[in-house]
Amino acid sequence: MNIPNRITVSRILLIPIFLIIMLVPFKWGNLHLLGVDLPVTHFVGALIFIIASTTDWVDGYYARKYNLVTNMGKFLDPLADKLLVSAALIVLVELGYAASWIVIVIISREFAVTGLRLLLAGEGEVVAANMLGKIKTWTQIIAISALLLHNILFDMVSFPFADIALWVALIFTIWSGWDYFAKNSHVLKNSK
Repeated sequence: MNIPNRITVSRILLIPIFLIIMLVPFKWGNLHLLGVDLPVTHFVGALIFIIASTTDWVDGYYARKYNLVTNMGKFLDPLADKLLVSAALIVLVELGYAASWIVIVIISREFAVTGLRLLLAGEGEVVAANMLGKIKTWTQIIAISALLLHNILFDMVSFPFADIALWVALIFTIWSGWDYFAKNSHVLKNSK
């Protein structure tokens, strides 16, 4: 397994750590940052999520720079993103910070695109994420990070950045899903 794929696997391995920190009722107290009381577990969970998310950029950069792009990486990288984002969104619903219907739409799109990827793979096609898919991923990461940190940077001015960011992520999620299916509709038409 090459280094970019190992970095991708490390992202997947951070998910259970993130879940434990966020969902086990540790009594670590609160931080008072920029006028917001933030549970230490949410701060640590957000850091783990952000670190795991940045590995997406690191593994892609490394794979392209050193010509280490593989079919395994093309499959594993978006899967790792979907697992991380889905886990974080479900945690946010559990904590009451995200609307369940938004999370259902986002996760449903991820399952649908994964299903299409499997059909494409069955036809011998492996499709790497396009720019719209990358924008979708980063808008989701920004929204989730802002929600995990309780909108800390914008709470003082009462600007609902985290909520707006989640709506932007939802729009890009739907748009990129539609684009992915539109560009690959031939596999659905030719499927037996």
